[in-house]
Amino acid sequence: MRNLVNWDDDRLVGTDADGEDRAVEAALRPKDLGEFVGQERVREQLDLVLKAARARGATADHVLLSGAPGLGKTTLSMIIAAEMGAPIRITSGPAIQHAGDLAAILSSLTEGEVLFLDEIHRMSRPAEEMLYMAMEDFRVDVIVGKGPGATAIPLELPPFTLVGATTRAGLLPPPLRDRFGFTGHMEFYAPAELERVVHRSARLLDVEIEGEGAAEIAGRSRGTPRIANRLLRRVRDYAQVKGDGVITQRTAAQALEVYEVDARGLDRLDRAVLTALLKLFGGGPVGLSTLAVAVGEERETVEEVAEPFLVREGLLARTPRGRIATPAAWEHMGMTPPQQAGPGGGGAGQQGLFGE
Repeated sequence: MRNLVNWDDDRLVGTDADGEDRAVEAALRPKDLGEFVGQERVREQLDLVLKAARARGATADHVLLSGAPGLGKTTLSMIIAAEMGAPIRITSGPAIQHAGDLAAILSSLTEGEVLFLDEIHRMSRPAEEMLYMAMEDFRVDVIVGKGPGATAIPLELPPFTLVGATTRAGLLPPPLRDRFGFTGHMEFYAPAELERVVHRSARLLDVEIEGEGAAEIAGRSRGTPRIANRLLRRVRDYAQVKGDGVITQRTAAQALEVYEVDARGLDRLDRAVLTALLKLFGGGPVGLSTLAVAVGEERETVEEVAEPFLVREGLLARTPRGRIATPAAWEHMGMTPPQQAGPGGGGAGQQGLFGE
């Protein structure tokens, strides 16, 4: 069986960025807030924060960006640095395992520099506690020695801007969350916004695309610009090999059928979960472990990789009795729900109640 990380890396509609994604994203990233597509509320609020800081000649407040992967948190951090005319230092929470790791980074910052800390909720607790003082007072206490002879040496830091990014804002402790001057939550993109993203990326990639073709790609991108750009590149490949290089609605639909991404953005894993739930268990309820065995995947893969999008699309529901399919799932898969055995449901789905 594939593990969780490998599955999301392999998926065309996965939200994690691989090496190719990072290289292309670097070329496609907007350079200022005016170029940034979508997230209108966050963009407007952040623009006010940055303009006010520049007018005062001060360092911008610390910024916390939360939301699902692929929505533009890293891009916004780079825009913040560009708008403030400051360099940016990029690291991540898992890379900071000790307070000394954080102290080394903080002590090397220059005045006004932007420190982007991705997945900030995964930082170690000692480093997190050191960050409290650094964010508030721009100083850290470096402990030298051990035991009774240990000495705390205060180290003054130049003013800097911390931009924290997280996909799990609820895991951040309140003392850390309260030290951010601005918090922005990134929402999933509407299809019209993703069409603008696709058109912009197509221009930068020198790809000819029609409006209907962009709409077809946007509609299958699961509300995520990273996925939209990835699908655009695969459709471009198909158009160059199988067509005349122009992306039309027909070309986009044919290409994404080859890559097994359907009209709602579901891929093979998503449809396998729904098919098992509908055909084997009559729509549920069924336990997660039982459903994972039926699909032939790890429990974590089904729960963390497939389910979030299926729940958000209203195709699957999590209940105390297990997973159940919604009427929209039956309709999307072209199947007819079975007759219920009684007021409590019954039927094939009952066998999944012991799967947890």
